Amino acid sequence: MQIRMLFTSLALTALCFPTLALALDKPKGEVILTISAAHLDHPNIDETAQFDLPMLEALTSRTGEMETPWTEGKVKFSGPLLRAVLEAAGAHGSTLKIIALNDYSAEVPVEDAAKLDTILATRMNGDTMSVRDKGPLFLIYPFDKDASLFNEKYFSRSVWQIKSIEVSE
Repeated sequence: MQIRMLFTSLALTALCFPTLALALDKPKGEVILTISAAHLDHPNIDETAQFDLPMLEALTSRTGEMETPWTEGKVKFSGPLLRAVLEAAGAHGSTLKIIALNDYSAEVPVEDAAKLDTILATRMNGDTMSVRDKGPLFLIYPFDKDASLFNEKYFSRSVWQIKSIEVSE
């Protein structure tokens, strides 16, 4: 009886917290994001957490339609919540260094992922984002939910063409 209750409890936990994983699968397709940290709870390749597009799109996500300084008119962005990606990797720390394909980087407090519905956008207007269109990943703040975020502080953290995230204390 106790074993059945334990399995039921574990099954309910998995249903209630789908981004919690005991292990992170290895990517089957092209790696588009690598997360590194002093310690990751769920590394899948060496000491990093690497993701392909299907892995990212399987995480808890959000879609938001908003205006940005980098696009014309309202644009619909969708992708996993940044906090869901960090949880899947088991990344802990206080600062994220978001690094683009051209090695541009920005420091982002982990608090932005925890408290704001920041999107690691994989799609713009329903289409996967190519490098030409600021892809494969673009950190989007919830400008549609909070107009006070529409300022230079958050614009400077909105990195596009993201390739990796380094997590530090």
